[in-house]
Amino acid sequence: MSENFKINRFVRYVGVNDRKTHLFENLWPLPQGVSYNAYLVIGEKIALIDTVEACFTAELLEKIVRTVGNRPLDYLVINHMEPDHSSSINAVRQAYPDVQIVGNAKTLQMLEGYYGIHKGTLEVKEGDSLCLGGETLRFYLTPMVHWPETMMTYCEQEKLLFSGDAFGTFGALNGAVLDQDMDLSPYWDEMYRYYANIVGKYGSPVQKALQKLSGLNIQAICPTHGPVWKKEISRVIGIYDKLSRYEGEKGVVIAYGSMYGNTAQTAMHMAEELAALGMEPVVMHNLSVSPLSEVLRDVFKYRGLVIGSPTYNAGIFPPVEALLNALAARNVKNRVYGCFGSFTWAGAAAGKLQDFGVAMNWDSAGEPLELKQGYTKEKTEACALLAKNLVAKL
Repeated sequence: MSENFKINRFVRYVGVNDRKTHLFENLWPLPQGVSYNAYLVIGEKIALIDTVEACFTAELLEKIVRTVGNRPLDYLVINHMEPDHSSSINAVRQAYPDVQIVGNAKTLQMLEGYYGIHKGTLEVKEGDSLCLGGETLRFYLTPMVHWPETMMTYCEQEKLLFSGDAFGTFGALNGAVLDQDMDLSPYWDEMYRYYANIVGKYGSPVQKALQKLSGLNIQAICPTHGPVWKKEISRVIGIYDKLSRYEGEKGVVIAYGSMYGNTAQTAMHMAEELAALGMEPVVMHNLSVSPLSEVLRDVFKYRGLVIGSPTYNAGIFPPVEALLNALAARNVKNRVYGCFGSFTWAGAAAGKLQDFGVAMNWDSAGEPLELKQGYTKEKTEACALLAKNLVAKL
């Protein structure tokens, strides 16, 4: 087994990389792939922490054998039951019939519901421990990060946290596993995108989990997606802390839909006014072109938000409406908000966008800018005022 897969003395990486799947959860693009991480903790007894997506079962089992030879697996710890991490469980049980499957009560209910397994299980509760002989695993329940059964497993001797989906990223691993051995630049935006799309709704549960784990001495974080964190632990925890408090960085996202270019022209003038006032970064997204997952990433990242839409069927342009629905579903908080709308004969979009900001309890930058038919020079002053108010509040 390559030294790349050695996390420390007694922990080995046996995860896999997926560069074939186009959409995560059949929703979110994977231009750089994704990893499904699993780990072995090797004491007198051996525990496998999570499994992998079923398409990669054979690779998982091969890596286990290459790591521990003919030794049996004594335990399979399930931190998260989502099928990209659990769908190899039956195959692992078939290869290791005596393995005990470890999970909390909600995990074991899902285990039976998904895979019909109800025997050979061990239920654990908050703070319970499992001795492997030289290595001790302790379990911390972290419900709704981001499913109700999720938990984290702490290896006490190694001071290592198996964190489930928390602290994960999109992006396959390109040879190395540890953060200190790779170029991390592609993974930071993918961490934001992963959080915004997958975990973003659950800021309060993430905060509770961070508080629960704050007293642990953590020397490594082993998530189920992305790099193993050793060098950048404080940065990773800081990102999750900030995102789960919906605390955006300084910057403005302009997200707009446009049918024939007039709303887009307004968006461009808004960006120019913000830039002239020294605001940066200003990030623009044409919602008919930009993947929703990237727009959500940037909305979570930056505190300023401007949304523009033409009136469409007496309502909001569908791609813009899709963004509003996604933001409402994630209960995004603490944004400074401006909006603008356009129409030809009966305006509706501007008012509906303003009402959306009120419903989200965002800090308004002022009255919405409304454009009738084409963009005119008279609207430049209104753009300038909205931009000035945004910058002042940021």
